[in-house]
Amino acid sequence: MNMWHGIYGHERVVDYFRRSLASGRLGSSYLFLGPPGVGKFTFARKLAQALLCLNSAESPLEPCGQCDSCRLMDSSGHPDLNLIGLPEGKNRLPVELFVGDRDHRHQEGLCHDIALRPRLSRRRVAIIDDADHLNTESANSLLKTLEEPPRGAILILIGTSRSRQLPTILSRAQVVPFDPLPTDAIAALLQNLEIASDPSHASTMAARCAGSLSRAYELADPELCDLEQRLATQMLPAAFDSVRLAAELIAVVNQAGKDAYARRQRLRAVLQMASMLFRSILRGACGAAEEHADPECKAVKGWLELGPAVENCALAALDRCLEAEEQLDRNANQATLIECWLDDLAEVFSRVPAFDARATIR
Repeated sequence: MNMWHGIYGHERVVDYFRRSLASGRLGSSYLFLGPPGVGKFTFARKLAQALLCLNSAESPLEPCGQCDSCRLMDSSGHPDLNLIGLPEGKNRLPVELFVGDRDHRHQEGLCHDIALRPRLSRRRVAIIDDADHLNTESANSLLKTLEEPPRGAILILIGTSRSRQLPTILSRAQVVPFDPLPTDAIAALLQNLEIASDPSHASTMAARCAGSLSRAYELADPELCDLEQRLATQMLPAAFDSVRLAAELIAVVNQAGKDAYARRQRLRAVLQMASMLFRSILRGACGAAEEHADPECKAVKGWLELGPAVENCALAALDRCLEAEEQLDRNANQATLIECWLDDLAEVFSRVPAFDARATIR
């Protein structure tokens, strides 16, 4: 299994940047898009290390690991690297991170810092994690930097999908897609991180992770794993009861405690579980091998027995799950969001023929 400096599964992206550097066509603004938990941020950090390394030629993308720049990168104290991420408890990237607070507008923040002369390396690099959570004001503050980047500066934004990016960002950054991690890469990571107890356990978990390491952490949590199994069992058209399931999920979210951020993250996990289920159904309906889905997932098998109505129904259900996650980011009332989401799924499920759910889930 190939990997680049400990990063599994993204050799295609490594080759893309190597070719760009070799041809002198390295861009100034990139948008990394792909599922959560596949290593986009880790890749961006290692790419920045390679670009800032003092001893190695850039085109092979091989940081030496020994120079002052590489050591500072490892200690997260590099003067030519700016890291921006979603503050804890927030659901939007505040404009202050980019242009400073009201008393220091354009005197601090990422847009100010990226324009400064590099202090150690030949360029400056900025990584903006959680680009899904840019609001209009924050995105607008970035426009001048994206349109007229300082000489040698590189900005890397990290998100999950095109649909969650503002048009002003999409039109000004080169999109670099990241694929889900291969099952063998996930299994190796699970063992290296001691999330799985043995190779057999790692392989079983990896088959259910949909190529996402963050999903592996969820599956390692017995409470979330049990919730996923219950949710999959109830996400069958003939067995679907939106009222009963809404009450159950509201209780699950409330169990996260009084902290608004914790409750929002719990609901996000529920929505992502449902999204992954419908993605697995779509892959199965299109005849794709279910490499990332649990091969024994009875809910997926039950859906695939429904015939030609499956694709449109699963796609509509997936769209509604993604829309619900966007509404969560806009601070929708969580109980109302759950009820409306499930009511809409009930309407979607009504478009497919009924079948004997008991034969599928027993």
